[in-house]
Amino acid sequence: MTIENEAQLDKLRKVGGLVARTLAAMGRALEPGMMTRELDTLGRALLEREGARSAPERSYGFPGATCISVASDCAHGIPDDTVVKAGDLINIDVSAELDGYFGDTGASFAVPPVRPDIERLCRDGRRAMWAGIRAVKPGSQLNAVGRSIEDFARRKGYSLVRNLASHGVGRTLHDDPGEIPTWYEPRDRRRIPEGLVFTIEPFLSLGADQVEQRDDGWSLRPPGHQPTVQYEHTLVATRRGPLVLTLA
Repeated sequence: MTIENEAQLDKLRKVGGLVARTLAAMGRALEPGMMTRELDTLGRALLEREGARSAPERSYGFPGATCISVASDCAHGIPDDTVVKAGDLINIDVSAELDGYFGDTGASFAVPPVRPDIERLCRDGRRAMWAGIRAVKPGSQLNAVGRSIEDFARRKGYSLVRNLASHGVGRTLHDDPGEIPTWYEPRDRRRIPEGLVFTIEPFLSLGADQVEQRDDGWSLRPPGHQPTVQYEHTLVATRRGPLVLTLA
């Protein structure tokens, strides 16, 4: 989606703020002994209290209000009776529709006690996302985002999952432009128009470059079970730089 007026921006700010607050509240509530279904119930309540609807549930019939992935799973995890344990790596992805507009955000959380390598992975996952965000400028090539993320990952010794990508968002959960690589793709000649609304969500890993779908038809994990994190913001490309819509 490309924003055409302030009214659209206001609605995107509203849904972006809501999903950001919901993600933050779920992260604070996360603790050993709780089931991921309980965490999802909290997320649903916070979204519905503001009149929003779960985007994956509404758009794709996902069996939950939010995606919660545990341990080796890194995306699209189904909330269920899985019990959170100390030391788990949890990814929470929150997306919603409100008044016809969509917002999308996500983050990985390490449940204490945290191994030093996982702590670094989480820290650098956030830094990789922000490296991509800082590359956003109207008129520049879209692949500058992936180039910045890949440069950061390579310097720090990480791999990037290359069959999960960022995407446009706004009027739908997955809007134009289509898949936006979070690694450098030299053949991608698309440019960033002013007002473009999209996500930046690299999957930074300790060795994985692909994920596979599990038998439940949704959950994704690296074949080698390598720890992998995802951090995601929705943003708008403006003349003054990237405007992040999903800050809590």
